[in-house]
Amino acid sequence: MLFSGLTLVVLLVLMLFGSAVRILREYERGVVFRLGRLVGSKGPGLVLLIPVIDRMVKVSLRVVAMDVPPQDVITRDNVSVKVNAVLYFQVMDAQKAIVAVERFLYATSQMAQTSLRSVLGVHELDDLLANREKINLQLQQIIDERTDPWGIKVVAVEVKDVDLPQEMQRAIARQAEAERERRAKVIHAEGEAQAAGKLTEAARTIATEPVAIQLRYLQTLVEVSAEKNSTILFPIPIEMLKGFFDGVKRS
Repeated sequence: MLFSGLTLVVLLVLMLFGSAVRILREYERGVVFRLGRLVGSKGPGLVLLIPVIDRMVKVSLRVVAMDVPPQDVITRDNVSVKVNAVLYFQVMDAQKAIVAVERFLYATSQMAQTSLRSVLGVHELDDLLANREKINLQLQQIIDERTDPWGIKVVAVEVKDVDLPQEMQRAIARQAEAERERRAKVIHAEGEAQAAGKLTEAARTIATEPVAIQLRYLQTLVEVSAEKNSTILFPIPIEMLKGFFDGVKRS
């Protein structure tokens, strides 16, 4: 009977000791309440509590990556899209995260969803697709400002996917195809203009140097002779025979 009573006392002491000792990791902080009143944050390392009187809530200070569910957004130019994002944030003040807001993870998620809809709603679709970094920075600043009273620092916000309706995807594809055709025509026109300029320079050179036309004529003969034609008739310019006629006259 004495042994059983002693065992019960030892177990009770161990239980009290276990409830009075806490060990917090480097990235953890403990917010301690004594009879419901805030005492302060403790940790990391060994934390001693008064059994039954003290209660501690652990908070992680590591960066949290939170997925923002897809949100139905109507852009400024009245296009309905589905947009999701990922939010990176970190608890900077453990006391505020526990005392100032209930369930700070849930509250931060809801704040990110509402901010995503409100911010993207003032942008047009082209701006949303082209200026993703600018929108990410704007979202980060807005959410960080709203969660700062909760002791939370928003590290980054990244818009992940923008789902467009099928008809809008086809319209964008047609627009991209028309843009490629326009660029091809512009490049072709620029090439024609450059070729015309080179031909003009060549014509000026030939006009000042009569020998150049003869060299070009001989080059053309070489190129045409390489073709597999049965009979080729070449008109010979009289300038090429001028030297021959001068020799005959002298003889």
